[in-house]
Amino acid sequence: MKMRNDSTTYQRIWKIVQSIPHGRVATYGQVAVLAGFPGQARLVGYALHATPEEMKLPWHRVINSRGEISFPPDDHRYHIQKKLLELEGIIFQNNKIDLKIFRWNPGEKIP
Repeated sequence: MKMRNDSTTYQRIWKIVQSIPHGRVATYGQVAVLAGFPGQARLVGYALHATPEEMKLPWHRVINSRGEISFPPDDHRYHIQKKLLELEGIIFQNNKIDLKIFRWNPGEKIP
């Protein structure tokens, strides 16, 4: 399957990421499905990497399917992402986020 990287594709992904509420996370695969690109979790990573800085996208709310930050723990971006999530009330246990508690469900009402 050919990966798409045109701006319309990225805009669809960015729109989904922008919708993730404060205090919730979504997985790369979940974002891909919601944007209309099932099975293309890596495409979400490419789109996040290509995000213009002025967009102020909440990129930190996107994690992998294991409930982990995808950056290596010795990478400064890992620590930035973890701190941003913790500031939103997301709790890590053994460097993992409990997806049953913190995964975004697009239909839920957040108090």
